[in-house]
Amino acid sequence: MIEKTFNQLLAASISAINSVTFTPKLVAFINHIVNFDCAVVTGLRGNKHPIYLYDSIKESRELLFERYLTASFRDDPFYQMILRNKKQGVHSLKDIINNKAKISSTDYSLFYLQTGWQDELCLVIEIEPDRWVIIYLGKTKKDHVFTREDINTLKSHFCLIQSLCQQHWLQAEFLLAESLLQPALHTEKKRELIKRALFTFGQHLLTKREKQIVTLIIQGLDSQEIATQLGVSEGTVKNHRKRIYAKLHVASLSELFQLFLNHLITQ
Repeated sequence: MIEKTFNQLLAASISAINSVTFTPKLVAFINHIVNFDCAVVTGLRGNKHPIYLYDSIKESRELLFERYLTASFRDDPFYQMILRNKKQGVHSLKDIINNKAKISSTDYSLFYLQTGWQDELCLVIEIEPDRWVIIYLGKTKKDHVFTREDINTLKSHFCLIQSLCQQHWLQAEFLLAESLLQPALHTEKKRELIKRALFTFGQHLLTKREKQIVTLIIQGLDSQEIATQLGVSEGTVKNHRKRIYAKLHVASLSELFQLFLNHLITQ
C-alpha cells in the first residue's frame, strides 16, 4: 500500500472537519509531520476537568482514566502552565521541567512514568477564551526523545494545525472520536462491561461506602433512594456525595457521569 502523503493526510483532516472522525485524522496528519508513539487529545474549559477526546495509548491505558483524568491531571506541568499563562504553541516537557525527578514527586507520575512515556510534547490551541484543545504526543520506546528538530518542525506547522482545530471545534462540542466507539456488542457483553466499570470506578480514591454510593448514583438513584437502600439517613448520603465529588474533582452530577463514561471506554 502506498504511504499517504502530506497533502493526502491534510486533505483528509480538512474533509473530516465537523465530523466525529476529525480527531483521529488530525492525529494521523500530525504523525506524518513528526513521529511519535502515542497521543492523547483533551479539551479544557477554564480550570474544569479535562474532557477526553481521543487517545492511542497501548500500554497501561487504564491509568489515563483511573488516575490522570480523575485527579492527577492537576499535577500535569502542561495543565499548570496553561492555567498560569494560557500560552499557545508547541511546548516540550524539558522546557517546563528540568528533570523527571520533579515529576515523580507528584501523582502525575502514575500516568507519565507507569505508561512508559520517555518524552512528551504538548500542543496548546485556543479555540476561544476559556476553551482549549490540548494534544499530547509521547515517545514510549526506551531512550527515544523528541529532538530540537522535531520541535522546530512542529512549530513551523503549528499555524496549520491550529487552524484545523479552530475550524472544527469552533463549530463542534468536545465529543469523542468515532474510532473509539466499539462496534455493537451483545447485550450480555454490555452488561458485563458496565458491571466491571461500576466496580472499578474510583477504586483508588474512594472508601468502600463511597464506592457503594457512587455506584448507586451512576445507576440513577437519588439521595433518598440510596438512604433507604443502605439504611442510613438522607443527610448521611448527602455528606458522602460531597466527599465523593471533592475526591473526584467534579462539581455536578453531569460531570460525574462524564467521568464515568471516560472510565467505561477503557473496559
